[in-house]
Amino acid sequence: MPILIKSAADIEKMRAAGQVVADVHRKMRALIEPGITTGELDAVAAEIIRAAGGSPSFLGYHGYPGNICTSVNEEVVHGIPGERVLVDGDIVSIDAGAYLDGFHGDAAATYAVGRIQPRVQDLIDAAQRAFEAGLAAAVVGNRVGDISAAIQRSIESAGHGVVRGYGGHGVGRRMHEDPSVPNYGDPGTGARLQPGMTLAIEPMLTLGQADVRELADGWTVVTADGKPSSHYEHTVLITDGVPERLTQLAEKVVY
Repeated sequence: MPILIKSAADIEKMRAAGQVVADVHRKMRALIEPGITTGELDAVAAEIIRAAGGSPSFLGYHGYPGNICTSVNEEVVHGIPGERVLVDGDIVSIDAGAYLDGFHGDAAATYAVGRIQPRVQDLIDAAQRAFEAGLAAAVVGNRVGDISAAIQRSIESAGHGVVRGYGGHGVGRRMHEDPSVPNYGDPGTGARLQPGMTLAIEPMLTLGQADVRELADGWTVVTADGKPSSHYEHTVLITDGVPERLTQLAEKVVY
Protein backbone atom coordinates (compact mmCIF):
# COMPACT_ATOMS: atom_id res chain seq x y z
CA MET A 1 0.00 0.00 0.00
CA PRO A 2 1.27 3.53 -0.78
CA ILE A 3 2.43 5.44 2.31
CA LEU A 4 1.01 8.96 2.50
CA ILE A 5 2.83 11.87 4.11
CA LYS A 6 0.06 13.96 5.59
CA SER A 7 1.55 16.29 8.19
CA ALA A 8 2.98 19.65 7.14
CA ALA A 9 6.02 19.02 9.34
CA ASP A 10 6.85 15.75 7.59
CA ILE A 11 6.38 17.33 4.16
CA GLU A 12 8.88 20.01 5.17
CA LYS A 13 11.32 17.26 6.16
CA MET A 14 10.89 15.68 2.74
CA ARG A 15 11.53 19.06 1.12
CA ALA A 16 14.68 19.46 3.21
CA ALA A 17 16.00 16.03 2.20
CA GLY A 18 15.17 16.86 -1.40
CA GLN A 19 17.13 20.09 -1.25
CA VAL A 20 20.23 18.26 -0.05
CA VAL A 21 19.99 16.03 -3.13
CA ALA A 22 19.39 19.07 -5.33
CA ASP A 23 22.53 20.68 -3.93
CA VAL A 24 24.52 17.54 -4.77
CA HIS A 25 23.37 17.84 -8.37
CA ARG A 26 24.20 21.53 -8.44
CA LYS A 27 27.76 20.69 -7.46
CA MET A 28 28.00 17.70 -9.82
CA ARG A 29 26.95 19.92 -12.72
CA ALA A 30 29.78 22.30 -11.90
CA LEU A 31 32.44 19.60 -11.43
CA ILE A 32 31.79 17.22 -14.30
CA GLU A 33 34.43 17.72 -16.97
CA PRO A 34 37.10 15.61 -18.71
CA GLY A 35 39.73 14.38 -16.25
CA ILE A 36 37.64 14.00 -13.11
CA THR A 37 37.07 10.52 -11.70
CA THR A 38 33.75 9.07 -10.64
CA GLY A 39 35.30 8.46 -7.22
CA GLU A 40 36.08 12.15 -6.84
CA LEU A 41 32.46 12.99 -7.63
CA ASP A 42 31.34 10.41 -5.08
CA ALA A 43 33.52 11.95 -2.36
CA VAL A 44 32.19 15.45 -3.00
CA ALA A 45 28.59 14.23 -2.96
CA ALA A 46 29.14 12.48 0.38
CA GLU A 47 30.70 15.62 1.84
CA ILE A 48 27.71 17.75 0.81
CA ILE A 49 25.21 15.28 2.27
CA ARG A 50 27.05 14.92 5.56
CA ALA A 51 27.65 18.67 5.89
CA ALA A 52 23.88 19.11 5.75
CA GLY A 53 23.46 16.69 8.64
CA GLY A 54 22.32 13.78 6.50
CA SER A 55 23.69 10.47 5.31
CA PRO A 56 23.94 9.00 1.80
CA SER A 57 20.86 6.86 1.19
CA PHE A 58 22.66 4.45 -1.12
CA LEU A 59 25.79 3.66 0.93
CA GLY A 60 25.40 0.13 2.29
CA TYR A 61 21.90 -0.28 0.82
CA HIS A 62 21.76 -4.04 0.18
CA GLY A 63 25.55 -3.81 0.27
CA TYR A 64 26.00 -1.06 -2.32
CA PRO A 65 29.56 0.32 -1.90
CA GLY A 66 29.18 3.91 -3.14
CA ASN A 67 27.64 7.11 -1.82
CA ILE A 68 26.05 7.84 -5.21
CA CYS A 69 25.64 5.91 -8.45
CA THR A 70 27.78 7.02 -11.41
CA SER A 71 26.67 5.31 -14.61
CA VAL A 72 28.80 6.12 -17.67
CA ASN A 73 27.75 5.82 -21.32
CA GLU A 74 26.16 2.36 -21.80
CA GLU A 75 25.70 1.96 -18.03
CA VAL A 76 22.01 2.43 -17.29
CA VAL A 77 21.91 2.47 -13.49
CA HIS A 78 23.85 1.47 -10.36
CA GLY A 79 27.31 2.24 -11.74
CA ILE A 80 29.83 2.09 -8.88
CA PRO A 81 32.08 5.15 -8.45
CA GLY A 82 35.83 4.57 -8.40
CA GLU A 83 38.97 5.24 -10.41
CA ARG A 84 37.30 5.67 -13.80
CA VAL A 85 38.36 8.92 -15.42
CA LEU A 86 35.67 10.73 -17.41
CA VAL A 87 36.78 11.74 -20.90
CA ASP A 88 35.53 14.15 -23.54
CA GLY A 89 32.42 12.73 -25.21
CA ASP A 90 31.27 10.62 -22.24
CA ILE A 91 27.93 10.99 -20.55
CA VAL A 92 27.42 10.15 -16.89
CA SER A 93 24.23 9.59 -14.92
CA ILE A 94 24.49 10.77 -11.33
CA ASP A 95 21.90 9.17 -9.06
CA ALA A 96 21.99 10.62 -5.55
CA GLY A 97 19.97 10.00 -2.42
CA ALA A 98 20.09 11.69 0.98
CA TYR A 99 18.55 10.61 4.27
CA LEU A 100 17.82 13.54 6.56
CA ASP A 101 15.70 13.74 9.70
CA GLY A 102 13.86 10.50 8.96
CA PHE A 103 13.19 10.97 5.24
CA HIS A 104 14.86 10.28 1.91
CA GLY A 105 15.25 12.40 -1.21
CA ASP A 106 16.25 10.80 -4.51
CA ALA A 107 17.11 12.32 -7.89
CA ALA A 108 19.15 11.53 -10.99
CA ALA A 109 20.31 13.36 -14.09
CA THR A 110 22.57 12.53 -17.02
CA TYR A 111 25.34 15.01 -17.76
CA ALA A 112 27.57 15.58 -20.78
CA VAL A 113 31.33 15.41 -20.29
CA GLY A 114 32.83 17.99 -22.60
CA ARG A 115 31.46 17.83 -26.15
CA ILE A 116 29.12 14.97 -26.99
CA GLN A 117 27.48 13.78 -30.18
CA PRO A 118 24.18 15.51 -31.08
CA ARG A 119 22.31 12.20 -31.07
CA VAL A 120 23.52 11.55 -27.51
CA GLN A 121 22.43 15.03 -26.43
CA ASP A 122 19.04 14.23 -27.96
CA LEU A 123 18.92 11.11 -25.77
CA ILE A 124 19.58 13.20 -22.64
CA ASP A 125 16.91 15.68 -23.68
CA ALA A 126 14.44 12.86 -24.37
CA ALA A 127 14.88 11.56 -20.82
CA GLN A 128 13.92 14.94 -19.40
CA ARG A 129 10.92 15.20 -21.75
CA ALA A 130 9.79 11.75 -20.67
CA PHE A 131 9.99 12.82 -17.03
CA GLU A 132 7.92 15.93 -17.79
CA ALA A 133 5.33 13.76 -19.53
CA GLY A 134 5.12 11.50 -16.50
CA LEU A 135 4.96 14.47 -14.14
CA ALA A 136 2.03 15.95 -16.07
CA ALA A 137 0.10 12.72 -15.42
CA ALA A 138 0.97 12.70 -11.70
CA VAL A 139 -2.28 14.30 -10.54
CA VAL A 140 -4.93 13.26 -8.04
CA GLY A 141 -7.49 10.94 -9.60
CA ASN A 142 -5.07 9.41 -12.07
CA ARG A 143 -3.33 6.11 -11.45
CA VAL A 144 0.32 5.08 -11.48
CA GLY A 145 -0.28 3.48 -14.88
CA ASP A 146 -1.11 6.91 -16.30
CA ILE A 147 2.38 8.10 -15.32
CA SER A 148 3.96 4.98 -16.78
CA ALA A 149 2.03 5.18 -20.04
CA ALA A 150 2.88 8.85 -20.51
CA ILE A 151 6.59 8.12 -20.03
CA GLN A 152 6.47 5.20 -22.46
CA ARG A 153 4.70 7.25 -25.14
CA SER A 154 7.24 10.04 -24.82
CA ILE A 155 10.25 7.71 -25.06
CA GLU A 156 8.93 5.64 -27.93
CA SER A 157 7.77 8.66 -29.89
CA ALA A 158 11.40 9.85 -29.81
CA GLY A 159 12.53 6.50 -31.20
CA HIS A 160 14.33 5.31 -28.08
CA GLY A 161 14.20 2.07 -26.13
CA VAL A 162 12.29 1.85 -22.84
CA VAL A 163 14.29 0.04 -20.16
CA ARG A 164 12.22 -2.59 -18.38
CA GLY A 165 12.89 -4.22 -15.06
CA TYR A 166 14.06 -0.95 -13.47
CA GLY A 167 12.02 2.16 -12.78
CA GLY A 168 10.51 4.51 -10.26
CA HIS A 169 9.09 3.85 -6.81
CA GLY A 170 7.60 5.34 -3.72
CA VAL A 171 10.11 7.09 -1.49
CA GLY A 172 9.82 8.65 1.96
CA ARG A 173 10.69 7.12 5.29
CA ARG A 174 12.28 4.29 3.34
CA MET A 175 14.39 4.47 0.21
CA HIS A 176 12.05 2.20 -1.75
CA GLU A 177 8.36 2.04 -0.90
CA ASP A 178 5.17 1.07 -2.69
CA PRO A 179 4.10 1.67 -5.34
CA SER A 180 6.53 0.77 -8.10
CA VAL A 181 6.38 3.26 -10.99
CA PRO A 182 7.45 1.49 -14.20
CA ASN A 183 8.42 3.46 -17.29
CA TYR A 184 5.88 1.58 -19.38
CA GLY A 185 2.31 0.45 -18.81
CA ASP A 186 -1.35 0.96 -19.46
CA PRO A 187 -3.41 4.03 -18.53
CA GLY A 188 -5.95 3.53 -15.78
CA THR A 189 -4.01 0.78 -14.00
CA GLY A 190 -2.14 0.63 -10.71
CA ALA A 191 -2.57 2.54 -7.47
CA ARG A 192 -4.73 5.66 -7.53
CA LEU A 193 -2.77 8.85 -6.89
CA GLN A 194 -3.59 10.66 -3.66
CA PRO A 195 -2.33 13.83 -1.97
CA GLY A 196 0.66 13.02 0.22
CA MET A 197 2.11 10.31 -2.01
CA THR A 198 5.81 10.86 -2.69
CA LEU A 199 7.16 9.14 -5.78
CA ALA A 200 10.54 8.85 -7.47
CA ILE A 201 9.65 9.20 -11.16
CA GLU A 202 12.66 8.17 -13.23
CA PRO A 203 12.65 7.43 -16.97
CA MET A 204 15.52 5.25 -18.23
CA LEU A 205 15.98 4.99 -21.98
CA THR A 206 18.47 3.78 -24.52
CA LEU A 207 19.81 4.95 -27.85
CA GLY A 208 19.54 1.42 -29.23
CA GLN A 209 17.72 -1.70 -28.13
CA ALA A 210 16.05 -1.74 -24.71
CA ASP A 211 17.63 -5.00 -23.53
CA VAL A 212 19.96 -4.71 -20.53
CA ARG A 213 22.20 -6.99 -18.49
CA GLU A 214 23.91 -6.84 -15.11
CA LEU A 215 27.70 -6.91 -14.86
CA ALA A 216 29.68 -9.30 -12.70
CA ASP A 217 29.97 -6.68 -9.93
CA GLY A 218 26.34 -7.47 -9.11
CA TRP A 219 25.26 -3.85 -9.46
CA THR A 220 26.04 -2.13 -12.74
CA VAL A 221 23.30 -2.50 -15.35
CA VAL A 222 24.38 -1.90 -18.97
CA THR A 223 22.68 -1.90 -22.35
CA ALA A 224 23.04 -5.27 -24.05
CA ASP A 225 24.08 -3.65 -27.34
CA GLY A 226 26.61 -1.29 -25.73
CA LYS A 227 24.81 1.89 -26.84
CA PRO A 228 24.35 4.88 -24.52
CA SER A 229 21.60 5.19 -21.96
CA SER A 230 20.08 8.19 -20.18
CA HIS A 231 18.37 8.52 -16.82
CA TYR A 232 16.44 11.40 -15.26
CA GLU A 233 14.63 11.48 -11.91
CA HIS A 234 13.02 13.69 -9.30
CA THR A 235 11.23 12.96 -6.05
CA VAL A 236 7.69 14.23 -6.55
CA LEU A 237 4.97 15.09 -4.03
CA ILE A 238 1.41 14.49 -5.19
CA THR A 239 -0.76 17.44 -4.13
CA ASP A 240 -4.33 18.58 -4.64
CA GLY A 241 -3.00 20.68 -7.52
CA VAL A 242 0.26 20.70 -9.46
CA PRO A 243 2.74 17.99 -8.37
CA GLU A 244 5.80 19.35 -6.57
CA ARG A 245 9.40 18.42 -7.44
CA LEU A 246 10.99 18.08 -4.03
CA THR A 247 14.49 17.60 -5.46
CA GLN A 248 14.53 20.67 -7.67
CA LEU A 249 16.92 23.27 -6.28
CA ALA A 250 15.21 26.23 -4.65
CA GLU A 251 16.63 29.74 -5.02
CA LYS A 252 18.23 29.37 -1.63
CA VAL A 253 19.33 26.02 -0.26
CA VAL A 254 17.74 25.46 3.15
CA TYR A 255 18.24 22.15 4.97
